[in-house]
Amino acid sequence: MNPRPPTPTQLRGAFVGSTSAAVSVAAHGLAGGEIPSQASVVLMVAACAAFGAALSALRSHRPLTALVLALTAGQAIGHTVLTLTAEHAHGLGLSPAMLGAHAAALVVSAALIRAAEQGCVAALGVLRHIVAAILTLPPAHAPLWVATPSHRARLVLRVLVSAQAGTRGPPRTA
Repeated sequence: MNPRPPTPTQLRGAFVGSTSAAVSVAAHGLAGGEIPSQASVVLMVAACAAFGAALSALRSHRPLTALVLALTAGQAIGHTVLTLTAEHAHGLGLSPAMLGAHAAALVVSAALIRAAEQGCVAALGVLRHIVAAILTLPPAHAPLWVATPSHRARLVLRVLVSAQAGTRGPPRTA
């Protein structure tokens, strides 16, 4: 059974889930938020991973629009989890600095993820052709061998005539 190659939507789900977690922590810290506790980070990574897994099942006809919306939702999930699990919560409101950090991270992340999607699809296509070329057996150019007898026995007619079934019967029992 050959596994199917990953599609761009599966790659997008993995990229958005991992990027949302990283960008949420970075934007939170750049805007003056405190360092999150270990439990907050674990919960946020789990929430962003679940969001990325759910996103990988969705197909979109407009990949860039879907990517921007997914990144926005992923960052909102990450920010909300960090805010709710922080020991010194600042509320769910966004300061202008935090909103700007999230917006800048959104634009940069969308451009990088879109480029990574296209690069991964191209690299996987080339890799698929390389593996197929390596694993394909070369055609065999062996000549067809035909057995030709080197000696022909001469036909002896008297042997054929004397080999007929005669009048001989089974042996007599005394």
